Amino acid sequence: MEQVIIPIIASGYYWHLPFLILVISLVYSATRHDDWRIISIEAYRWGMRMLSFLGMIGIFLYLVTLIP
Repeated sequence: MEQVIIPIIASGYYWHLPFLILVISLVYSATRHDDWRIISIEAYRWGMRMLSFLGMIGIFLYLVTLIP
């Protein structure tokens, strides 16, 4: 019998992803700059980069699953 994961339960693994992206981008930006304004701008930029990178990986994996 094949084990099937219900998508609602599986999505629980991804609840921490936005918080991790926020914390990682803030810490990375804070190690490079001292001014809070610049830190927040850089954190936003890094957050967008990480989200787009992870989104591209997700789209790629989805497209791979469509191949017969």
